[in-house]
Amino acid sequence: MVDLYRRIVTRFPLGNVSYMFAYGSGVKRQEGYEMLDQKPDAKTVIDLIFCVRDTLGFHAENIHRHEAHYSSLRYLGANFVAKYQERFGARVYFNTLVPLPDLGLTVKYGVVHEDHLIDDLLHWRDLYLAGRLQKPVTDLVNLADNPRLQSAVEQNLVSACQAALLLLPEKFTAYELFYAIAGLSYKGDFRMIFGENKQKVHNIVQPQLSEFLALYQPAMRQLAQYMAVNMHGVEPGSQKPAVIFEQDKSLTATRFHLRHLPRELCRRLGHNAACRGDYADVVEHLSLAPQLPKIVQVSVNDIVWRSSVTQSLKNIASAGIFKSIVYSYRKSLKTFAA
Repeated sequence: MVDLYRRIVTRFPLGNVSYMFAYGSGVKRQEGYEMLDQKPDAKTVIDLIFCVRDTLGFHAENIHRHEAHYSSLRYLGANFVAKYQERFGARVYFNTLVPLPDLGLTVKYGVVHEDHLIDDLLHWRDLYLAGRLQKPVTDLVNLADNPRLQSAVEQNLVSACQAALLLLPEKFTAYELFYAIAGLSYKGDFRMIFGENKQKVHNIVQPQLSEFLALYQPAMRQLAQYMAVNMHGVEPGSQKPAVIFEQDKSLTATRFHLRHLPRELCRRLGHNAACRGDYADVVEHLSLAPQLPKIVQVSVNDIVWRSSVTQSLKNIASAGIFKSIVYSYRKSLKTFAA
């Protein structure tokens, strides 16, 4: 697999790429989907993200190399494409349904500026790529070579864990924890109404429990004062072995989580809490509110709804009408999947 990814990415301009990752059902195991290493064919789509230090430079060279990857926006020039990427939607530019006949598969790849990715990871401005990186992905570049970006990726996982803790009861299973985390970036996505499998979150979490556990180990250690784990527990209501968590639901713990949430989520909480005053007053009000989980979920949904709508509209132009119709049709089939 590593060799295949290398064969895919080396055809792109990598000179100012600081991070790359692959994600999606063609890369990570999901219930109801065949992985790339099982039956690759032209319908297999590999999702890639290129994080770049110079958006204009990347698009200028990439248009020169792969003009056919772009819609008619390429005729407006690389400078227009770069501005279109950085000023609209979630600040990501996607080229969709790009066939690689020599490899027998198709790729969809997005381009994001490093500063914008870090902003989303730390502050959840869009919870778009930050949401994707709250789930297991396949890194194609060693994050340790970029301490600034690595720190933001790690903080995003801590933030996801804290938001999930505010949604969960005192005791819960590993499946329930990671279902809550994976659901952060899906429940507010308008595509879940029409265009995605309704069991999407379950299909991601169930076959990847061990990968989620490994991914969130550092975050759990950082939050060890507020949550404990029993790796040899029993699922409530049955005798099935399960990883069981217990969290501190005291006012002190709740206030701690609320104070350390990403900036955009804090802003949304302040709006939805209907509490006058600064955020310290909002924290005090919410920590005592019995409807806190609902307010947190609604506030996360507000972020995701806006970014998913604006980015999807943006993708129509970047993909082109024909590819948008084909891609939307494929997605819509998932709505009716079992």
